[in-house]
Amino acid sequence: MKRAALIALLALGLAGCGGGHKKVDAPVLPPANPQALNKMVQGVAVARESGGRARAIDLLNKALAQDPKLWEAHYNLGLLLAETGDLGGAEKHLADAALLAPNTEDVAVALGEVRRRRGDYKGAADALERFVKAFPKAVVARVVLVSALRESGRIDEAIKQAREVLVRRSSDPNALTELAAAHLDRGEVDTAELLIQEALKADPDSAVATRTAGLIALKRGDDAVAFKHFARASELDPKETAARLNVGTVLLEAGIYERAATEFRGVIAVEKDNTAAAIGLAASLRGTGKRDNQAPWSESEKLLKGVLEREPKNLAATYNLAILYSDFMQRPGDAKPLFKRFLDDAPKSHPSRPEAEKKLAGTK
Repeated sequence: MKRAALIALLALGLAGCGGGHKKVDAPVLPPANPQALNKMVQGVAVARESGGRARAIDLLNKALAQDPKLWEAHYNLGLLLAETGDLGGAEKHLADAALLAPNTEDVAVALGEVRRRRGDYKGAADALERFVKAFPKAVVARVVLVSALRESGRIDEAIKQAREVLVRRSSDPNALTELAAAHLDRGEVDTAELLIQEALKADPDSAVATRTAGLIALKRGDDAVAFKHFARASELDPKETAARLNVGTVLLEAGIYERAATEFRGVIAVEKDNTAAAIGLAASLRGTGKRDNQAPWSESEKLLKGVLEREPKNLAATYNLAILYSDFMQRPGDAKPLFKRFLDDAPKSHPSRPEAEKKLAGTK
C-alpha cells in the first residue's frame, strides 16, 4: 500500500473554503514501520464508524508510538483532535506532519485552519505564506491564506494573494468570494458586490459565495435580501448552517441578543451538537439575562458546560464560561481556574488573551 494513498481519508470538515479534493505529493521518507502503518489504517477505518473516534485516536497514538515519523498518522490524528475541540493537540500533530511532509498541501491547509480556529491568525498566515512561496501553484493553500490575512487585519495583503489565485484561475469562485470578503472588510461594498456576482456566475451553486452575498446585503442594511441569500445557501447545502451562524454572529455583535438567539437555536435544531452555535447561543443568552431574571444565565452556563464535556479544551467555551462567571453571575472563584486554563492553552496572539489576563489579575 502506498503511503500517500492514506492521507485525507478522514473528511472531518475543518472550517475551510470548500473546493474539491486536492492531489497530494508524497514526501520522500523511509519506509514506514509495518505495525505502525497497520494501526494507522485501522484507526482511519474505525474513525468512520459511529462512536469510533476515541478508539481511532487511541490507534493513531499507538501507531505514532511505534513510528513517530509516520506523517500521515500525525495528520489524521490532528484532524480527529480538531473534531474533538482539542485544537492545541491538533496543532501539535499537524505541525509535526508539516515538518515531516513540508511539500503536502493538505497538511499545510489543515494546520492553517486549526490555527485560525484557535484565534492564531498571524500564525496561520505566516505558515501559509511560507508554503505558497515555496509552492506557488498551491491554490487551495493560497485561498486559505487570504482568509487568515483578512482575519489578522492584513486586508491589502489578502487582496494581493486573492489576485495571485485569480492570475492562475481567473474564475475561481473561492478566490473571488474571498476577494469580495476582503473588500467588504475594507468597507468597499460596491466592489465586494461586483466580485461576488462574478463568483456566483462562476459557480451559481456555491453555498459559500451565496452566504457572502448575504453578508454584503446585511452590510447594505437590506435584511430581506440578506436572509434570502442565507436561505438559498441552506438550500444549496442542506448541511449548511454557516449562513444562520453568520446571521446570529452579526446580530450578536450588534447587541440584538434575542434575534441572535433565535438564529443559533435554528442551527442547533439541525445539528444538536454544533459547538459554534452553542457558544453563540450562550453569549446571546448572557446578554438577555438580568439580576432579577438569571434563567438565561443558567441556560448559558449549561450550554457552555455541555460544550466542555464534549470538548474539554475548547478555548471559546472556556473563555465564555469564565466571563459568564466573573462579569454576570458574580462567581469569581469559579471564573479564576477557567481564566487560568484559557491562558495556559491560548496562543500568545489570541485576541481574548489581554482581557483574560486583566480579568485574572483582578480575580480573587
